[in-house]
Amino acid sequence: QVQLVESGGGLVQAGDSLRLSCAASGRTFSTYAMGWFRQAPGKEREFVATISMLGGTTSYADSVEGRFTISRDNAKNMVYLQMNSLKPEDTALYYCAARQRFTSSRDGAYDYWGQGTQVTVSS
Repeated sequence: QVQLVESGGGLVQAGDSLRLSCAASGRTFSTYAMGWFRQAPGKEREFVATISMLGGTTSYADSVEGRFTISRDNAKNMVYLQMNSLKPEDTALYYCAARQRFTSSRDGAYDYWGQGTQVTVSS
């Protein structure tokens, strides 16, 4: 069982940066691949980024490639999403998710989810 708590969201202007954090409970954090997803009002939840158990492999949605960076600190049970050059279309509720072992871009593949943190980007 893993519990996830996101933080770091807020209201920013286009072009600004934010860093989201996700704190995970449990002693086996390093056995989970982690992902970030987002859901904008009226839209389906979509993949943002994923990182492997030890952090050696990352993958991004095309819409955020080059602007967002996912990272993790297994000693602290933390995963991060550094978001640069934010755009109004990045406005969404951002979720942290965990699944055993392998990364995935499918939200259905993840077993554990946080409550989300809101990111709003004004133009």
